[in-house]
Amino acid sequence: MAACRCRITFPIRCTSNSNNSHDPNKQNMHKIKIKGTCSRPHKVDSLSQTAGVAITSVASVAENLSHTKEQITRQNIPTKKQYIDAHRQGLIIEEGVGYRQKVVIRSYEVGPDKTATLESILYLLQETALNHVWLSGLLSNGFGATHGMVRNNLIWVVSKLQVQVDQYPIWGEVVEIDTWVGASGKNGMKRDWLIRSQATGHVFARATSTWVMMNEKTRRLSKMPEEVRAELSPWFIEKQAIKEEVPVKIPKLDEKARYAITNLKPKRSDLDMNQHVNNVKYVRWMLETIPDQFLESHQLSGIILEYRRECASSDIVQSLCDPDEDGINNSCLKQANDIPQLNGFSLASEIMERNGLLGSVDKVPLRYTHLLLTKGETQNEEIVRGKTTWKKKQKTMPFQPSKN
Repeated sequence: MAACRCRITFPIRCTSNSNNSHDPNKQNMHKIKIKGTCSRPHKVDSLSQTAGVAITSVASVAENLSHTKEQITRQNIPTKKQYIDAHRQGLIIEEGVGYRQKVVIRSYEVGPDKTATLESILYLLQETALNHVWLSGLLSNGFGATHGMVRNNLIWVVSKLQVQVDQYPIWGEVVEIDTWVGASGKNGMKRDWLIRSQATGHVFARATSTWVMMNEKTRRLSKMPEEVRAELSPWFIEKQAIKEEVPVKIPKLDEKARYAITNLKPKRSDLDMNQHVNNVKYVRWMLETIPDQFLESHQLSGIILEYRRECASSDIVQSLCDPDEDGINNSCLKQANDIPQLNGFSLASEIMERNGLLGSVDKVPLRYTHLLLTKGETQNEEIVRGKTTWKKKQKTMPFQPSKN
């Protein structure tokens, strides 16, 4: 008979009462001693292990509940519609469904010319969109996903984005960003933005985007479930920030493109909450192909992006770029031909002969076509097509201290 010492974490009644002899479980109970011998040690081991598993399970549940409670406390995501967010200086407007937020342009959001970069503007669009969903009370544990989307394993993916920039905000400037959503067909959603100066009311930029739903597990596009439609439809507004009468067609580039950068590899810091490369990173890869000399004298005034597939952290990306020379030449010739005759003499030839063409080009927007694609062993796959429009850089207003 093997000897063992056992510590039991639950109460045990030891008795030799003959009345309990018919119960085999109670018969074994009197053979277990706190300090002494044990005639059936494997029973003790089994009970101890079961008790240990039970204690561990309870502790695990308690720990998960603690983490959940801590997360709720730290984030404090509203479960009902709110009208004011004092922490983000945001509020619900536009018949109770639009959103407006005040933002100060930070030092790390500007470039060498002290104006906000396009990437910073795109990040602000992304942030205000998420804050809009936050204040609506629909936000669940996803990248802007609603409660119904999470129940159906759905996430948002952007299919198209267009931004028009008239003027870039400067460092320290306070801007107001308005955003709202609307329907896009039966299964999509549009989101628009306006960025204006708080001081003057001047509209700096306009943007519009189209979003569709993807199944997070299968990575395939999905129809909008009725419960999700019921969540979103009360927030839809029939209003456009950019009125596009004729959609711009973006051609596909090939290896003959004038500019190319190969072997671009995403970093962990490039991934968003949906575990794919953030769309702002795509713009950075596109703009890196444009010559530095051109970027020093021109600023981006418009961009159109058409997304084809998501980019994962393991993908190797190639960025192609080609100037839209035909569009530039046609625009310049049209501008020259539109110049009226003076005393029977056309000024168009005078402009061409006296180097006036360069001055005309400076006033005409320049365009580039872009393509990002993954480099596969057998074939390359498109990530996003793009079209950028540029204009001559304007002199930034000098910084003046406040008189207050």
